[in-house]
Amino acid sequence: MLLDLKHINWIREGKYILKDISWEIVDGEHWVLYGLNGAGKSTILDIINAYTAPSSGEFEILDMKQGRPGYSADAIRRQIGYVSSSLFKKMRQQDNAYTTVISGAYASIGVYEEPTEEIKEKAKHICETLGITHYINRRFETLSQGEQTRVLIGRALMSEPRLLILDEPTNGLDFVAREDLLERIEYIGQDSNGPTIIYVTHHLEEVLPIFKNILLLKDGEVFQSGDIHSLLNSDNMSNLFGIDVDVTFKNNRPILSKK
Repeated sequence: MLLDLKHINWIREGKYILKDISWEIVDGEHWVLYGLNGAGKSTILDIINAYTAPSSGEFEILDMKQGRPGYSADAIRRQIGYVSSSLFKKMRQQDNAYTTVISGAYASIGVYEEPTEEIKEKAKHICETLGITHYINRRFETLSQGEQTRVLIGRALMSEPRLLILDEPTNGLDFVAREDLLERIEYIGQDSNGPTIIYVTHHLEEVLPIFKNILLLKDGEVFQSGDIHSLLNSDNMSNLFGIDVDVTFKNNRPILSKK
């Protein structure tokens, strides 16, 4: 089982940040984690990445079960490619894009040994896939936010992760940059040998056709979970938001508008 959360609670100062969260994901099943700001998305990601432990409930990730022999936070993180805005400032700003991508092979910030030809070829292929070959020699700090995001996705793919988590990767991007990045993500998701993807967002229009399932989070609880086309409808989303909205689909992607 790639991910199996059972009745997860996360409590701080007597307050439920997450309450009774259950979520199952099998390999190759791409999911969207959707919720408004403050819904608890970041806390769920911290649990999946083994940065924090739940207050109660059962947790299994990448065939490792919390509290059982063989469970290791480091082993979990080695199999997860995680891209979020928190990584931008952690990168060596003076490194070029190519070096930053290669650093993913070593799970390091920076590269401190001569990469093998195999690693170089893998990095080259990933850069081509993500459309970043024309700026691989530019320093990371000189890249736009969208360009930096693509580089970090490339870095995450270098370790051939079993799970790729993209935490609101289009934040700060204009329409053209956003759509170009989403096309690259769609391509990655179509690769049968690629990672399972969890895509985290609070923008419904970013939900791509590769995503068949969605977990709707509200106030730290699972509002609903399951098939995207069953759940993303006007009545359901109106109940989630507490206001009347319309949900339609165009080119197999949802469009949200207020009634």
